[in-house]
Amino acid sequence: MSDAVLAPRMSRVRPSPTAVISDKVRALALRGLDVINLGEGELDFPTPPHICAAGIAAIERGDTKYTAVAGTPALKAAIIAKFERENGLVFQSHQVIAGTGAKQLVFNALLATVAPGDEVIVPAPYWVSYPDMVALAEGEAKIVPCHEADGWKLTAAALEAAITPRTRWIILNSPNNPSGAVYTREEVAALCAVLLRHPHVLVMADDIYEHLVYEGTFATPAAVEPRLASRVLTINGVSKTHSMTGWRLGFAAGPDWLIAAMETLQSQSTSNPSTISQAAALAALNGGVSFLDDWRGLLCRRRDLVLEAVRGIDGLRAAKPTGAFYVWVDCSGLFGRRSPAGGTIRDDFDVADYLLDAAQVGMVPGSAFGSPGHLRVAYAIDEKILKTAFEQIATACAALT
Repeated sequence: MSDAVLAPRMSRVRPSPTAVISDKVRALALRGLDVINLGEGELDFPTPPHICAAGIAAIERGDTKYTAVAGTPALKAAIIAKFERENGLVFQSHQVIAGTGAKQLVFNALLATVAPGDEVIVPAPYWVSYPDMVALAEGEAKIVPCHEADGWKLTAAALEAAITPRTRWIILNSPNNPSGAVYTREEVAALCAVLLRHPHVLVMADDIYEHLVYEGTFATPAAVEPRLASRVLTINGVSKTHSMTGWRLGFAAGPDWLIAAMETLQSQSTSNPSTISQAAALAALNGGVSFLDDWRGLLCRRRDLVLEAVRGIDGLRAAKPTGAFYVWVDCSGLFGRRSPAGGTIRDDFDVADYLLDAAQVGMVPGSAFGSPGHLRVAYAIDEKILKTAFEQIATACAALT
């Protein structure tokens, strides 16, 4: 069938770069190559047993039918309790929604509110899907570069300069994917002070890595500045905190008019999220997060292992991230070098391709996140495998001349 039958909107969107890397790694594995994937944004820990048991119990008791579009009353009550307990935010049932992953909720919020010509401020480096979601909603992603000197975080001055009468949203992601940056309460307050002066701008707080903070404390905009609460959508989920990426269960809370519109969209697309996943998420939200102390300890060791390995490789460098499970590696020191096969390394895509071929390690190039010259290292894998990966990376980099 000819591509000519595709809708024009498809020309504005690209496949997810992280999914592309994972597909390449899987294809190489099928050919018998032992490829290490440092591009996958998920924890390697199993979903905690009590959560799995709740999903199994849901199946066994026959909870396999439709529910309310926005989630069961029990799950919505647990989401409301989570926000009050952990964030000091108070919501009513009609102000919360569960969806098929936080990703769906980000997309539905944009689709429900963005008109052609509207701008969405996206600080870079950004999660790869934000700009493409904005494009599918027929808006324009206004990329605002953030800098290493500012900890890869958006400053109040940069936000002020980016806002125009056409600005519809600002997307804030902390802890950040891919940089691991965590905004302090003071930094969030400074951004909120700017936003108070621009009442036409909505605020999307993507808090999916909330509990994966190693230094400092987490702060979310609606809690830092309650006067903004009527135009803040706070998005979260169980994928990262509870190692439940495949369960596809996210949730969001915000003004009732926006949640109602998102529910309408969901009713005409996916309908309710999986009933089994809802039961598991209920157990996750009500079961506490004490297990995270051990997980964070392991992740800190892995992060430090990666940082030490990077320091030992000429041409690579990285600052210490304080959240999520990524190290943001500057690979620009390799540009201009030649591979044993005679090819020249020109950019971060070349570095990623070379390391996939020569070191058999998959990573996502920084250009996919709006910050060329970098690689995202997802270190949520076994320490022995991480060590092997960086031994192979070191050997491959040493072979460049």
